[in-house]
Amino acid sequence: MNHLYPSRVSRTRCKIPRMLILTLDNDNRHELTDILAADGWIVACLCAAWCGSCREYFANFTALAQRHPQVQFAWIDIEDQADLIGDLDVDNFPTLLIQRGDVVTFLGPVEMDLRLAERVLQAQMTKSPMNCWPKRMAASSDAIGNRTATCCDA
Repeated sequence: MNHLYPSRVSRTRCKIPRMLILTLDNDNRHELTDILAADGWIVACLCAAWCGSCREYFANFTALAQRHPQVQFAWIDIEDQADLIGDLDVDNFPTLLIQRGDVVTFLGPVEMDLRLAERVLQAQMTKSPMNCWPKRMAASSDAIGNRTATCCDA
């Protein structure tokens, strides 16, 4: 087990600037709302404490966060409260979410390769706003609050 991987914590502020480690629950859902309400780029790893692949990926995810200090990163354990993430379909762990403002530009499972994660992030950050998923929100109005946007808002 990677000693860096947080075990069942409610909220931990990482030593890496702009990286939050959060075990999602009803009491801290406002923290997720605050993260997702930001106007800039957000990179979140949706994971579960029991997931061995997630534990292995944690070191690469933190390395990615260190390479991009201008981006908000979040490591979010959704195991017990998956309904709080709204309309996102998370079938496998770890799942990488890349979002700008309230427009999701990438959502999918990732391999543990740091170079691959870096390429995915760079591709999303250089993508034209017209190529993103229109109205595909990281938060549904039922789960986290009333948020609407179109692809062109990015």
